[in-house]
Formats: sequence, C-alpha cells, structure tokens
Amino acid sequence: MITVSGVTKSFGGRTLFENVNVQFTPGKRYGLTGPNGAGKSTFMKILQGDEETTTGTVSRPKKVGILKQDQFRYDNFRIIDTVLMGNATLWAALEEREKLYAEPTLTDEMGLRLGELEGIIADENGYVAEQHAAELLEGIGIPEEKHTDLMKTLPTDLKFRVLVAQALFGDPEALLLDEPTNYLDLQSIHWLEETLKAYTGTLIVISHDRHFLNSVCTHIADIDYETVIIYTGNYDDMVAAKIQGREKIEAENREKAKKIAQLQDFVARFGAGTRSSQTQSRLKEIKRLEPTELKKSNIQRPYIRFDIKRASGKEVATLKSLSKSYKQNDGSMLHVIKDFSMQIMRDEKIAVIGNNGVGKTTLLRMIVGDLTPDAGVVEMRSEVSFGYFPQDYKTGIKPGMTAYDWLASFAKDEGKEVLRGLLGRMLFSGDSALKQTDNLSGGESARLIMSKLMLEQNNFLILDEPTNHLDLESVSALAQALELYKGTAIFVSHDRDLVSQVATRIIAITDDGIADFSGTYDEYLDALEKGKPSALPKKHAALL
Repeated sequence: MITVSGVTKSFGGRTLFENVNVQFTPGKRYGLTGPNGAGKSTFMKILQGDEETTTGTVSRPKKVGILKQDQFRYDNFRIIDTVLMGNATLWAALEEREKLYAEPTLTDEMGLRLGELEGIIADENGYVAEQHAAELLEGIGIPEEKHTDLMKTLPTDLKFRVLVAQALFGDPEALLLDEPTNYLDLQSIHWLEETLKAYTGTLIVISHDRHFLNSVCTHIADIDYETVIIYTGNYDDMVAAKIQGREKIEAENREKAKKIAQLQDFVARFGAGTRSSQTQSRLKEIKRLEPTELKKSNIQRPYIRFDIKRASGKEVATLKSLSKSYKQNDGSMLHVIKDFSMQIMRDEKIAVIGNNGVGKTTLLRMIVGDLTPDAGVVEMRSEVSFGYFPQDYKTGIKPGMTAYDWLASFAKDEGKEVLRGLLGRMLFSGDSALKQTDNLSGGESARLIMSKLMLEQNNFLILDEPTNHLDLESVSALAQALELYKGTAIFVSHDRDLVSQVATRIIAITDDGIADFSGTYDEYLDALEKGKPSALPKKHAALL
C-alpha cells in the first residue's frame, strides 16, 4: 500500500495540489490523470521519493518497481543485467558474490558472507531470475539473441522497452509507471496490458493512451481542483462521473441561488417590520443555503479545426515501386520498404501502423520529399498542398523566437488578431503566446505545430506520431478534428482510439510485407482474426 498524508506541492506562487490524503491499495490499478501541467509527473516523482513535498509525507512498500526515464544510464551494461537491476536487493547480492568469487583466496569470513549471499539470492528467486528477465524481454519484443548485448547497441525506443521490463522485474509490491507505452508498438502495448492486468500489487500509471487506461485501470486518480480525487472504474467512467458530479453541484447551486433570492426579497420587504422573527429565520436559512464553492478545473481542451483553402483533385498522390534500405552496424542492409505502390485518393484517412523500426516514418518522409527513395517515385498532384507534422517535432520549430513570432513567420495575409486567435484555441493565451520556443514542453511544441497546420489550411495532412506528448483532452480534440477534416490525411500513430475513430484505410507494415486494407481499423482487426488474405501480406497470411 502507498499512503499519501497531507501532501502539498507548490512552485513559486502556484499550488499544484494541496493537503492530499489518499491511499493506493494492493490489487487495484490506478491511472494518474490530469492535463499537461497539472502535476502528474511531479506527483509520481513524489510517490517514488525523487521529489520533495512542500508539506506532508508518503509511505511506500519496501519493493517498488519504477520506470526510469534515462535511457542512456545503462549503456555499458548488458541488456539482461539491466532488467535484473529492477530487483536492487538481488542485483547487489549477485554483484557482491561475483566480486568474492573473483578473489584469489577465500577467507572464512568471505565464506560465511557467501553463504549469506546465497540465502539472499534464493529468497529473491535469483536462480531463475535470468529466465524471468528473458521472458519479459521477449514479451516487449527484444529477441533472445540480443539479451547479452550491451544496452548502447539498442536504439532509443528499444532501450525504453528494456526499462519497462526492468520496472516489472522482481515481483515488486508496487509499480509506478510514467508513460510506459511511449516507444511501444501496438503488439507490445497489448502484451503490457495483459501483463499489468495480471499484476496483483499496487499499480499507479500515467498514460496519454485512453485505450490503455480503459483496458488496464480499475481506478483513476485524477489531479484537478488542486487535489487528487479517486474515482472507481476506468478513464471513461471517471470522465462520466466527473461531469455528472460537477453538473449536480452546479444544478444544486442554481436552486440555492433561486431560493436565496426569494428569501432576500422577503428580508428586504419585512426586515424592519413586525415580522422580524420571521426575517431572522430567513437570514439563518440564507446562511445555510450558501452555495458549494467550486474551484476552477484545470482541464483545458484545445479547439482544433483543420480547414482547407481549396479541395484537391480526386487523385492526391501516387507512390510507384518505392524501396528504401539502411546500412546496419554490421554492414548488412536492412530493407524497410520494398517495391511498394499505392494511390492516395481525396478524402481518405489513412493510418500507417506496424511495429517500431519497420519503416512507417521512412514511408512518410519519402512522401513529403524529406527522404529520397532508393528506387521508385512519389508523384504529388499539382493542386495538392500538404502540411507535415514530423515525429521529431523539435526540428521543425526554430529556436530563439517566441511562439507567436514563429507562427507569424508562416502567415501571409493573416493579421495579429487571427494569429492570436489560433494560438488561443491551442491554449497559448495571453503571455503564454510569448513563451520562447526553446522552453516549450513536448505538448506545447505539438500544439504550436498544429497551430501552423491550421493556419496553412492544406488539403493534405501528413502526420507522424502527432499524439506523442499530447494529453488526453488534446488527443480527443485531434481525433475529432481529423474525423471532420474535409481533406486527405495519412498518419502514423500507436493510439488505438485515434486510429479506430479516424482511419478509413489501413497500411500495415510488417516484417513479412505491407498490407493495404480498405476499411476501418476494427474491420482490419476482424480480417486479421479471420485470416483473410486481402488484409494481410502473403507471407503473413500463410502463418495464420
């Protein structure tokens, strides 16, 4: 159990949460939610013991699994050893035992200590530890032949997966996971969901993946109104309960205000007359009916709307026999896209899905002309204008400018009022529009790029992981905007709700080929389950 007692956290003159008293109990899985800037990561760091409170205390169990955020910290360790470090007691015992066995001679004292260490290792299931670590690594997509490689041989996304395995290792009594689905593909996210649903300890997780929260969580710990409120159920249940609760209080306050007005009218008319006793009674009733104070909610939802200046023709772009390979460290060639052709038609909403590293970003970069294919050609029709949201969004935002000035650099005839309006819709109101681009958070950077896309009014949107760093309200607003968009869109995303809500066509890139499926994501999954060849690459279909 994790117990939070009287915790307050303030930065300067701003209070994130005040006098929080909550308990997180074993057997329950809590989603920690709140918009960007609400204090989710700060609260998680307080739970982990990595952040001091302004006031209050936190008690936690002895063995806690924590998802580390520094992917480069373990570069000089073996991958499997990095997982084993998730059990600090076991790892310390294994290291000490190895040092003792490396001594040229063993004293009696060393022998006694070795006996103690063997006892600790046995208590921590150390003799099957590597087997359990290997199972975790394979579950998140790290093949067995790589387990003894150094962490520095892995790309950043795979390093993050290893850290997820590290947090899960060693049967921790509590799990604290901050954005565990970052860098995970759909297959690995599904594995993680099933693993967490089988977990019997106390789970607290931050995620911007609504589908993940709905699948995993039994409770939601929502940071709002300067406190943490526990709701029973998943994320959708919390939203419904939160709206219903606030609407109920607002309705009660309206009724109270109406009754108070009637009582005040009576007091005004008869306060100085013979009915003073009745007046006093009404004054007491007015005091009793004082409306419930409603603190301002910190939930803010951007208003995203992608308009188009003019429609494209029926055909938007044609991809002819595209191929792209990369040279690997061992000198071999990795073929990510091979002889791929497709036509992109007006009004299509195309989701590109697949595991990490299979070529999704490569495909989009070839479409926008940011990457030259080894073979083949991309033909964009002349009336098409496209807007691009790159996966590495920071490269698209020039440093040393204010957010307003950066957006203004793309304006043509639009005046200050239009630009300020766009920024306000994307939550850059007042002085926040003058924030330096160097200091923007991930979510702010993503919203600023979307302001640019709204300004440009392109008829073709190409979006590579646009939901990374967006909070749940922003992801929901983006999904709605893409669904209503009158142009054509192709996008890469691991957010299943976004893909399910928006996509009318699926491009699934696998190690066995590329499937081009005309239909929604749910229809694609249904076709996969039934093994329909039309939904699958030939090699992949043969495996089912």
